[in-house]
Amino acid sequence: MSAHPASVRTRKPHERRLRGPLLYAVASLGLLVMAAPFLWMALSAFKTKKDLTASPPVWIPSEWTLSNFHALLDQLDMPRYFVNSLVVAVLVTVSNLLFCSMIGYALAKLRFSGRSKVFGIVLAALMVPGNLMILPLYVLMNKLSLIDTYAGLILPFAASAFGVFLMRQFMQSIPDELLEAARIDGAGEWYIFWRIVLPLVKPALATLTIFTFLGSWNNFIWPLIATNDPDKYTLPVALATFANDPNRTVGGGNGMLMAGSLLVILPVLLVFMVLQRHFTQGIATAGMK
Repeated sequence: MSAHPASVRTRKPHERRLRGPLLYAVASLGLLVMAAPFLWMALSAFKTKKDLTASPPVWIPSEWTLSNFHALLDQLDMPRYFVNSLVVAVLVTVSNLLFCSMIGYALAKLRFSGRSKVFGIVLAALMVPGNLMILPLYVLMNKLSLIDTYAGLILPFAASAFGVFLMRQFMQSIPDELLEAARIDGAGEWYIFWRIVLPLVKPALATLTIFTFLGSWNNFIWPLIATNDPDKYTLPVALATFANDPNRTVGGGNGMLMAGSLLVILPVLLVFMVLQRHFTQGIATAGMK
């Protein structure tokens, strides 16, 4: 009976030595699977028509070229579409940061009648699939004459249930004694909210910024439905329209699509790199709640 525990103890260091490389191998394989489509897109943006139509497929371009980007800028009004996407994504993100943090603060730190019912509505909204809201949103925006307007692209997403839930959960971790001390010193709720609460929830704000900007920048279904005027197209809608254009050439057209997709992803990567530290901290803090 005594030999079994000893054998287990002798196997544990060996198992640990094997477990580390195995985990690294599995993680590396998963990273390769996730990164492969992005790498293919990024490399294809610089390929010639010959490399794009080569069989078997060529990963590394035999000749690097910027012709796909030049052709894309010639055939599509990319600056206008880029500005449309940027305006919509920035305004949606700013409005979410403002409204979600205000509502989250009220639900977390203020006492008022019906607070639990309001939070229950927020939780219920989280369970509703977003696609189910497209038809009611379209009818509402059409009744308000906001189709083909920036307001029609922004207002339906000015605040999200996820953002309210996230900010409320983070703000609950702020000690009530800190806020009570500020009130005793004569600070008003607006001062407490702007000068005390918001600086303490920077990780949550960074997390909400990344998720909201990413979702708005990549949003395709709603801008496709809510815009009929090509001048109001966002980048995903413009690229999808170009992809379905029968007049584009197969090789060059695919290269331009890859170049356009790369241009679409770059702003999101920039936002993530700028806010990466706060985003990581926010996810880690959320995991401890």
